[in-house]
Amino acid sequence: MNGVDLFLLGRTLMKIGETAMPEPEGGAARHGGSTRSVLIVASDLATHPDSAVGEIAARTGLPQSQVSTAVARLKEAGAVITAPDPADRRRLLVRQAPRLSGRVAEVRATTIDDALAAALGDSTPEQLAEVTAALGVLARHLSPQTPARPRP
Repeated sequence: MNGVDLFLLGRTLMKIGETAMPEPEGGAARHGGSTRSVLIVASDLATHPDSAVGEIAARTGLPQSQVSTAVARLKEAGAVITAPDPADRRRLLVRQAPRLSGRVAEVRATTIDDALAAALGDSTPEQLAEVTAALGVLARHLSPQTPARPRP
């Protein structure tokens, strides 16, 4: 596998993940913004709490308008809270909510089984189990939640 193959695999996995996400109440169109940008912003906030929208945009490469829309969706879902920046009261700082909202719990409880089966097409139950197990190994070693390990 080379870098291009890994990148393309990552995009395929992202699409499977997006397909597996349950729709927000009232449908995605009502909420605006893409699921991908919401997840990118949520991921950034997990590692950079108390960030302003402009800082999130600079780190993620998303346009500031997309970050603002994603923050609004995350706030509506109860996943983040905002507070005025004590150093500059004109700016709002964003951080993950201290408690898990119902929407966040729903999203985290949803499995990828159906989306993965659809992506694999005419696979056998054994092949589906093999791919699911391989994804579990990758998640265990590469997920952002995995404790840092010394690099060789």
